[in-house]
Amino acid sequence: MLDIKNHPLATGQVSKLLLKFAIPSIVAMLVGSVYNITDQIFIGHGIGILGNAATNVFFPIMTICMAVALMFAMGGAANFNLEMGRGNPERAARIVANAMSCAVMFGVAISVVTLAFLEPIVRALGATPEVMPYALTYTGITMFGTPFFVMTTCGAHMIRADGSPRYSMCCNLIGALLNVLLDYLFIFTFNWGIAGAAWATVVAMAAAWLVMINYMVRFKSVPLKKELFIPRFQEIKRIASIGMAPCTNQLSMMCVQVTLNNSLTHYGALSIYGANIPLAASGIITKVNMIFLSIVIGLAQGGQPIIGFNYGAQNYARVRRTFAFTLSLAVAFSIVAFIVFQTFPRQIIDLFGETNEQYYHFVERYFRIFLFMTFINGIQPVTANFFSSIGHAIRGLFIALTRQVLILIPLILIFPTFWGIDGIMYAGPISDSTAATIAAIFITQEIRSMKRMEQKT
Repeated sequence: MLDIKNHPLATGQVSKLLLKFAIPSIVAMLVGSVYNITDQIFIGHGIGILGNAATNVFFPIMTICMAVALMFAMGGAANFNLEMGRGNPERAARIVANAMSCAVMFGVAISVVTLAFLEPIVRALGATPEVMPYALTYTGITMFGTPFFVMTTCGAHMIRADGSPRYSMCCNLIGALLNVLLDYLFIFTFNWGIAGAAWATVVAMAAAWLVMINYMVRFKSVPLKKELFIPRFQEIKRIASIGMAPCTNQLSMMCVQVTLNNSLTHYGALSIYGANIPLAASGIITKVNMIFLSIVIGLAQGGQPIIGFNYGAQNYARVRRTFAFTLSLAVAFSIVAFIVFQTFPRQIIDLFGETNEQYYHFVERYFRIFLFMTFINGIQPVTANFFSSIGHAIRGLFIALTRQVLILIPLILIFPTFWGIDGIMYAGPISDSTAATIAAIFITQEIRSMKRMEQKT
């Protein structure tokens, strides 16, 4: 019989529990960025601007893979913890198994569809004629590894929800570290060029998948029997309903990136920078910003098991304490990221290879304008993830959509018609501040609601 009142998630110190779960979550989120950003660093030094632009073209596809993985990972983990908090271990096991089955099916489907329509997809993602050969090679090879990435990301979240955050972190760290080693070996020792970067990513993803599988066959909280992996619509619907918010957040990033790629190449060609400089530079800046967002989202995900379990157990005061501590850490880190982005844009871009003064000029302006409101950007993802953790999928989904889809994309399309490429840059801080305000209003209402429910129990 599950002892809910004495469960570690119900009794442990919130700060220690959050860090215990957040650090592996941060590593898990960083891995998706690290695979691509590591390639971009080595490609920048070994190939140059066109190679970096090619990885930027691929990045939306990687974001789709992350979105699908997080839908089943976060939806599965949240439902698993909610059911464990309610004392339903049998249903919790079925949720984990169904989440993993869906990760397998969707991971393979994304790879097959992309490879079948590779050239039109790459062209639609903003590849210029000069970038096209590099983008086709990099994307075509890397797609063989993306099913492993989707499955590993989902499995790592299940492992973390099972109470083994360190092992979850190892799954991701092994892949990331191996990718760095193989990038150097394949690009500079074997001289495989951009194909070497792609094969390094594939091998690293497969290695991380093997480490994940080693744990899943001996899942500790509940036994994962073979029959549980047969997909059931009822469980998949529950998983998807909660996981839709983080999934949509990632998909919205993809939509923004595709819109940015095409807008930057169009308006860049009309500016002093040309088409390729904005395309390559914005890709680097997006991935650097993804490191910041990965840490913030990882913090939010670290609070998910604590929030989900205690909300299911109706321990609302502990839910509020966990959210407050998570948000305070996210805002603190957002302030640090803001200072770094505003102070050291040139030093950051130097990591990706030397280039010309015009490139530096664009990068410095893009960093300082587009990312000007970074210091409040922790509020929206933490709040969206909070609502997903307590089973309020619609609210979580709406908040996840605000910044990227409902505000930023329209501004990216409208502002440049008046101010050219500068309009794209100014769209960023306006959308950031509006999304943070909306999230603050929603979470204030929810906290008041929990206090009322607490008074009734």
